[in-house]
This record gives sequence, C-alpha cells and structure tokens, in this order.
Amino acid sequence: MNCPKCGFSQVDQNSECIRCGIIFEKYRMAEKSIASAESLSMPAAAETTGRSVWLRELLFFIKDEINPFVFAGRVIFFLVLFIWGLKFIFTPLASNYAGESFWHLVNLPFHEAGHVLLRPFGRFITSLGGTLGQLAMPLICMTVFVVKTRDTFAAAFALWWLGENFMDIAPYIDDARSLTMPLLGGNTGRTSPYGFHDWEFILKESGLTRYEHVLAIASHNIGIIMMILSFAWGGYILMKQYKNLNLRPC
Repeated sequence: MNCPKCGFSQVDQNSECIRCGIIFEKYRMAEKSIASAESLSMPAAAETTGRSVWLRELLFFIKDEINPFVFAGRVIFFLVLFIWGLKFIFTPLASNYAGESFWHLVNLPFHEAGHVLLRPFGRFITSLGGTLGQLAMPLICMTVFVVKTRDTFAAAFALWWLGENFMDIAPYIDDARSLTMPLLGGNTGRTSPYGFHDWEFILKESGLTRYEHVLAIASHNIGIIMMILSFAWGGYILMKQYKNLNLRPC
C-alpha cells in the first residue's frame, strides 16, 4: 500500500506509516470528516448563490428587446433628473431648495394624506404621519416597479424621488427650534398653535429638540446617498438596455 499522506510504499499490515508516522485509521477518519463537512456546505453555498442571482435578476431586469424611441426618451429623462439631482445635492440644506422646488408640491399631497390616514393612532403618530406619508409613496412605487411591473428604470427614478423626499424633510426638521419656515397657510411655527409645526411637536414630545440640526443633516445626507445610488442604478439599466436595442427596420 502507499501512504495516503506521503505516498511511501509499504506492507498492507502496517497501522502507521514508517516514513511520516501518521496513523492510517485516524487519517482516513479525518478525511471523511472533511468530505462530510464539504458536502454539507455545498447546499448552503448553492442557496447563497441562488439568492444572489435572484436579487440581481430582480434589481437589474430588462426586456430582451428595447424600443429605440422609448430608450431615447429614457436617456433624456435620466439626464434631466441627473442635472436636477446635482442641484439638490450641492445646494446647502439651509437654503431650503428642496422645500421651494416644484417637487415639493408633488410631495405635499402625500404628506397631508399621511396625517389623515394615521390620525386614529394618536397625536404623535398623526404629526409623524406627514413625513411617513411622503416617504412611503416613492417606496411603494419602487416596490411595485421592481416586483410587479418589472420596470427597473422606473424603480431607479422612484429611488431618486425617495432621496429627494429626505432632502425635502431636512429643512423642516432643522426649523424645529427657530420656527421661521413658512408653513401651509402662510403661518410659521412661531405664529401657529403648538402642534401645527410637525417637527417642533415630534422633537419636543420625544425630548430630542436639541438634536434638530443633527437629525436634519442626517436626513439630508441620506437623501444625497439615495440620489447617487439612483444615478448608478438608472445609468446601469440604460447601459444594459442599450445593448438590447431593437434596431431592425420595421
């Protein structure tokens, strides 16, 4: 027989190798344990790989053929959002650019709807409901685009919108103590009854008023990160769609 470790040839009756000294039975048992462990880890590795493939297919799905006119429209739309997004990103929080932009008017109905829908859960949740409402809508849209309609480019736009909402909320949070920001109806927090300014009420009731600036910066930075991710996501989807353009003549 040959030693399974060093390969030295010797008689079959030996229980240990006369060259390297290993005990054959223990060596074989160790090999069996290693082989058993590897066989057990293979399904787990296959499952992890399967999940990774499923996630990539979910987030980066595109159709086999892309209409060139639809693709051109998406490129223009992406460039508009990219340039506008850079404006959001590089404009300081204190300027309240997000709150004074056209997109604030898009967010406002969902903000007010959040107050109405969560009113049965008490005054604190009602005040928080405005913020939750305007964050929930783009998140719902992104989920529908990814899972239901399989339109990953539209989902990237929904992520852009979610980031913009975080930026839209940031100046409101930052105003929790100064109370100078114009609110719906033309009032400010100073001239309104307690509770009319959502974030004054939320932070006072939770004892976090002194952290208003920190929370505002965190919200603004989350929005920046989400916008950058949306640029990367949407750009990658467009690149994949470009490769699948249907350029055949009708």
